[in-house]
Amino acid sequence: MSAATTRTRTPRAPRTPAPDRLCAEAVDLAREAAEEAAAPGVVGEHSGVVSEGDRVVTHYFACKEPGYRGWRWAVTVTRASRAKNVTLDETVLLPGPDALLAPAWVPWSERLRPGDLGPGDLLPTEEDDPRLEPGYTGEDAPPPNSAVSTDLADHLDTEDAELTGRTTTRGAVAAVADELGMGRARVLSRYGLRLAADRWDESFGPRTPMAQAAPASCRTCAFLVPLAGSLRQSFGLCANELSPADGRVVSLEYGCGGHSEAAVVPAPPRPAEPVLDSTAVDPFPLRPPADSGSVGDPDETSEDLGHS
Repeated sequence: MSAATTRTRTPRAPRTPAPDRLCAEAVDLAREAAEEAAAPGVVGEHSGVVSEGDRVVTHYFACKEPGYRGWRWAVTVTRASRAKNVTLDETVLLPGPDALLAPAWVPWSERLRPGDLGPGDLLPTEEDDPRLEPGYTGEDAPPPNSAVSTDLADHLDTEDAELTGRTTTRGAVAAVADELGMGRARVLSRYGLRLAADRWDESFGPRTPMAQAAPASCRTCAFLVPLAGSLRQSFGLCANELSPADGRVVSLEYGCGGHSEAAVVPAPPRPAEPVLDSTAVDPFPLRPPADSGSVGDPDETSEDLGHS
């Protein structure tokens, strides 16, 4: 076998034919078609010619329409084989390489953000929403003639109470089911719980500046109201009206300056009751005793002048 037959051959790219001469020269025909499709005065200068195939050429003209920066009018012309008359194929406004384009369309369910829902608005959930999963509604209760009907279940409850001394009834079980959040068509799935936990941990979690400067965490705060279910292990509700998280779900590792044990204000000191003896009279002499040595004998001349 020769080397020529064993040589690896790479596939060739399809060859783009050169622009047809007659079609490439039909600039005036293409401009007339663009001006007819566009508003007056918005078709700019001729910006290029591209060959689309055998005897098929597209002429590009700049677009001067406000709001369509970088767009261009594309007019495709063609001619039949062995014909000299160039005919119009189509005219369309296309974006160029640096055209100003509108953002990609996003479904309404993905455009919604927290706070967009207003009074009277309805936000339906999809049937296969990954945040939800089927709950227990009691619709699968046994029929009356079933082997596990209500009458039979009450009879079994009575027998169990006689044998074990328990007082559990079906009503008590239903009450516990309501407490656990049953009786709903759908409940939060593990995925929905994780999404909610991520949001709450980002807003009121241990990595927030408020929590970093707090004297203690919400885990030891008296204003924390624990949640029910599995979220009880990590989150609670703040009930401190002076806290920035009042009425919000907070992480147990969150904290603020309103912690119940942050600074216990001491009671103000109360002065002792004054001691007053109103049953006796304390004598206060107007003059010191003569033998005290503080003053001498009174001067009779000074007394005449009114001095003491």
